[in-house]
Amino acid sequence: TCPQVMNIRKVLNRLDKPQGLYPNYLNPNSGQWGQHHVSVGGLGDSFYEYLLKAWLMSDKTDEEGRKMYYDALQAIETNLMRKSSSGLTYIAEWKGGLLEHKMGHLTCFAGGMIALGADGAPGDKTGHQMEQAAEIARTCHESYARTALKLGPEAFRFDGGVEAIATRQNEKYFILRPEVIETYMYLWRLTHDPKYREWGWEAVQALEQHCRVDGGYSGIRDVYASAPNHDDVQQSFYLAETLKYLYLLFSDDDHLPFDHWVFNTEAHPLPVIRNHQPDRPN
Repeated sequence: TCPQVMNIRKVLNRLDKPQGLYPNYLNPNSGQWGQHHVSVGGLGDSFYEYLLKAWLMSDKTDEEGRKMYYDALQAIETNLMRKSSSGLTYIAEWKGGLLEHKMGHLTCFAGGMIALGADGAPGDKTGHQMEQAAEIARTCHESYARTALKLGPEAFRFDGGVEAIATRQNEKYFILRPEVIETYMYLWRLTHDPKYREWGWEAVQALEQHCRVDGGYSGIRDVYASAPNHDDVQQSFYLAETLKYLYLLFSDDDHLPFDHWVFNTEAHPLPVIRNHQPDRPN
């Protein structure tokens, strides 16, 4: 492991953190936090994911990564996780001590992350974390189900009497993102509850019906409109992540099994590093 990279993590570990949370910005000159904006979505997501995955990739020997991950997850649960009046669990954003009751599509990856880490949870929290993961998956599925095109918006809100719905025009677009399907894949692998494959197939049908164009697949400007208005962009992560996670969702568990492979944040499989490296399956 690169010592310079690990040193950054040690600095972050030592820093005082507001409510145990990691703000999105750190001043590289002063070594202090910038503005206190905390998100498990854009800007912050991969940090939490990589604390867990560094531990898993190390064959569970990276104790610093393990502790930082579970401590951060506890802070997220305490400060950011909320339940709507109808019982939907969501992860809000934190801005200077105030909650913004918005959950981004990017944040929907957290269901898969929490499920992946639940087996190693401290104390007796494994079952609790699996429930949290399933609840987040359900919320993200609802964000898809409550649109006209059955594809999820860039962000959805829980305020002003709405739940899991985008209320701002600049949050109603869908750009072929993978995070919801990623969470379905992890929860299918870890629970074999058939609803995750059913939800994944709903997404496949919506993608084929509304995003398929002559040259490939296109994003959509407003998922609440009755007919798709294409943005004419096929994002690179659609091939790298969205389709890969769909393929894995409908594959057998021994295809890139989790005990041998860890997916980075762009869905590239990286091998678990063992002290005594046995033959890895293909």
